[in-house]
Amino acid sequence: MASEQEVQDGLADIVNEIAGVPQEDVTPGKSFTDDLDIDSLSMVEIVQACEDKFGVSIPDDQVKNLKTVGDAISYIANA
Repeated sequence: MASEQEVQDGLADIVNEIAGVPQEDVTPGKSFTDDLDIDSLSMVEIVQACEDKFGVSIPDDQVKNLKTVGDAISYIANA
């Protein structure tokens, strides 16, 4: 199981690769849509990449609850 810091670092890499957001901008308090300008298609790609990287399953009905980077970190770290 990855620590929250490991998840944050990995998530920052993924968001950078998919959406071109600088890794230092991917912090727990940031909203994917409002702060990082991630659209729904990119969010699907990010979720898939997280599932692959961290070996977790994020059901579609849970994705809508991942509004901030912190939400995603908590979900993945505790999955």
